[in-house]
Amino acid sequence: MKRVFTSVRWFCISAIGLFALYGLQAKAQQPNLITQPYLLDTGLVSRSISFENPTGAPGEGGKAASALGVGRKGASHRFVKPGETVQLADIDGPGTIRHIWMTIDNKPELMRQMVLRGWWEGQDHPSIECPIGDFFGVSHGKVTAFQSAVHSVSASGGMNFWLPMPFAKHAKFTMTNESGENVHLFMQITYTLGDKHPEDVGRMHVLFRRENPTTEKRDFEILPLRKNKGRYLGTVIGVRNLHPAQWWGEGEVKMYMDGDKEFPTIVGTGTEDYVGLAWGVEPQAFLYNGCTLHEKQFATIYRWHLPDPIAWQKECRITIQQLTWLKDPTDTADDWCCSTFWYEPTPSAPLPKFPDTKARSADIWKPEFCLRNCY
Repeated sequence: MKRVFTSVRWFCISAIGLFALYGLQAKAQQPNLITQPYLLDTGLVSRSISFENPTGAPGEGGKAASALGVGRKGASHRFVKPGETVQLADIDGPGTIRHIWMTIDNKPELMRQMVLRGWWEGQDHPSIECPIGDFFGVSHGKVTAFQSAVHSVSASGGMNFWLPMPFAKHAKFTMTNESGENVHLFMQITYTLGDKHPEDVGRMHVLFRRENPTTEKRDFEILPLRKNKGRYLGTVIGVRNLHPAQWWGEGEVKMYMDGDKEFPTIVGTGTEDYVGLAWGVEPQAFLYNGCTLHEKQFATIYRWHLPDPIAWQKECRITIQQLTWLKDPTDTADDWCCSTFWYEPTPSAPLPKFPDTKARSADIWKPEFCLRNCY
């Protein structure tokens, strides 16, 4: 009887401990704002930054005056001068950026010459460094209307980014005008404060790369080597085919993770296969994959690994081959660029060297090019 009582007592103690543990986990768990929109006591505070309220502080919006009076469209946008850097956000956490909307003058060269940068937790180097167009899924500077799980872009150039960007202590964003003209910039950054993040929560990292042209038999790096744990979210790839008579998309994606050397763990079967298409590409935008531009030499494709995560514990490097098809697959060299997105905790290493404005802007899409060559 005593043995039974002891067993029951230990069972009760263990059960209480488990319930307490699960209770703490449930208490610390972030509310799902999308699937549980009816939860009202989330502990989160809603804030938004625009030029009408540049700090996001409560009760500080709409104080600028126009000819119509105070609070009537007094600071809907601002001009960014050539060479000027504008601070977009400077936020103390903990918090999560939930949505970014922006638009600028809809010119291909400006989509590459306006540069968005973001810093987490006071690091000296940015974790986000990308031309505005490529950050929002617009490659080659050519705006097309599309929607995916990450972006939604209107034909007029209203650009949205939807992935959450958590931070523990501090978030900072800037925009730099590396063009030679004044640029209209409209923006809104919506976020929450009071989020409960683990110490090693992944911070958003975004890089832009371009090789114009690539080198034969040297695979283009979508994600240069990162030595930290992380999760690859996906990429937007732009290709300018330098051999218009040939199909450019036979190359396989290769993901080297956690000790892979010569051969990777994850391998694709072809470029259009990697982005979920087949037998070439055509303009079709789906939730996690697709093509948003296919005009003569220019193509923009994307792939998001949200339901099928690509995660690593120590290190990761992701490449894609440049192969064309004649009678058999053949190595080639074309103009490739990418904007790549992943989560990684801080502290994190600096991003690779960012291409200068000339390297980013050369040979991009131009309306007159398409009038001559796209039919």
